[in-house]
Formats: sequence, C-alpha cells, structure tokens
Amino acid sequence: METISNALFWISNGLLVPVVVLLLLFFVRAIILAGGFFSEFYQRMKQQKQLSEILEAITPENIDEQLSALPQSDNQPLLRCLKKLSEHRNNAAYCERLLANFEVDAEKELGRSRTFIKLGPMLGLMGTLIPMGPALVGLATGDISSMAYNMQVAFATTVVGMVIAAVGVITLQVKQRWYAREMNDLEYLEKVMSDRIAE
Repeated sequence: METISNALFWISNGLLVPVVVLLLLFFVRAIILAGGFFSEFYQRMKQQKQLSEILEAITPENIDEQLSALPQSDNQPLLRCLKKLSEHRNNAAYCERLLANFEVDAEKELGRSRTFIKLGPMLGLMGTLIPMGPALVGLATGDISSMAYNMQVAFATTVVGMVIAAVGVITLQVKQRWYAREMNDLEYLEKVMSDRIAE
C-alpha cells in the first residue's frame, strides 16, 4: 500500500509543472480574448444602432434600399450573412442553410468562452491540491519555508484559475445575447425577403 501511495504522490507532483504551464497559457489566451472582446464590443455597439434603425424602417418594398445603407464590410459575420441573404433571397433552402451555419459558427465562438469556464477552475483546483501534499510533509518535518512556498503556489494557481473562468463567464454571457439578437434579426429579414418574393 505504501508503494502505491508513493507512486500516486510522485505522479501528482509530476503533474504540477504541466498544470502551471497550462494555466499560464490559458491566462494569456484569456487576456487576448478579453482584449478582442472589448474591441468587438465597441464595433458592435455602433453596428447594432445602425441595424436597429434599418430594421425599424424596413418593409418588403424598400428592403433593397435599406440593405444598401449597411456598411459594406466582410469582417463582420452578421454583415456577411446579410449580404448573402440578400443575394440568394430567391433560394429558400440556401437561406435556411445560411442561418443554420450562422448559428453553428456562433456556437463555435461561444465554445471558446465555455472552455475557459470549465478548464480554468479545473486547472486551478489541480494547481491548489498538488502542492498541498508537499506542504503537509514540510509541516510534519518542520520545514516551514518549504511549506510556505508550496502554499504560495497553491493559492496563486487558484487565483489564476478563477480569473480565467471569470473572463469566460463575462464574455459568454454577453456574446450569447449578441448572437441571440443577431439570429432574431436575420430570421426577421429572411421573413421580410420571403414576403417580398411572395408579392
């Protein structure tokens, strides 16, 4: 039994370095995600205001005129989708596939935030528990400096894991609202286009 316990102890200690490296990589990715999120937030605020005004004024008769007032940019997935919807309005199957693909792409984008929410606390907990073993050994042998170092690592990994998860939660909640609204707008425009064709 002692051999098994020792083996588990060495295995868990061996995992500390990979866990800390993964935490640092996820932390860097979370910072990059947060920076990109704030940049996208600013762009979407301007775009959503303009799109809301167009949606309020749009009718089956003036849809072409209203859509031409949108910015001609291929960087925004919503604008790309609107352009393709307008170009293929006579093909109902294509429009339906386009909306489904937009939803799949939105889920893929949300998956990044969900990864941070799940893996941040998981890696943080592993980084907390692994150094606790050596810390307790240091306490038992009277090696206070070793215990203090291991406790410092344990607390630091917990904090980093929570920061990663917090970035994931904030970006996920806001992006879910963005994509839900965009799906509603696209479905509404698709319906307006189909009404124009029916006439």
